[in-house]
Amino acid sequence: MDRDDHDREPQPQPHGDEREFSEERESLWRIAFAPTIWAFHFIISYAAVSVYCFKFGALFDMNTLRFALIAMTALMLAAIAWIGWRAFLRWDVRDTGEFTNPEGSAEDRHQFLGHAGFLLAIVSFIGVVYDTLPLILLGSCR
Repeated sequence: MDRDDHDREPQPQPHGDEREFSEERESLWRIAFAPTIWAFHFIISYAAVSVYCFKFGALFDMNTLRFALIAMTALMLAAIAWIGWRAFLRWDVRDTGEFTNPEGSAEDRHQFLGHAGFLLAIVSFIGVVYDTLPLILLGSCR
């Protein structure tokens, strides 16, 4: 081993940047999942009630549809809660104690994406709850 081998600085990994970019790309997709679930919930709920009331409102009671949509809501709320929990873990505020990341390093960007995903999950959770209120409060199609 030469003396030059000890004096050299460690070289970056050839695929390190690609791995970091793929992790950030994955995080960007993850922060969009909770609002997407909220949008699907809104569309499915209101479209189902509209079609039901237009086609079958006079023939059947709305309780079966209401039960199905509330079950769907519970599943979607569970999915949003899981996404929010994963984002909270990526934010890593419990271990670092830092609510902001002023340095702008790669790890700070990962934590920011976790923070953004967590906040979007909270907003989406509240949105799904508000979308569900008419299902619970309305008695019939009229």
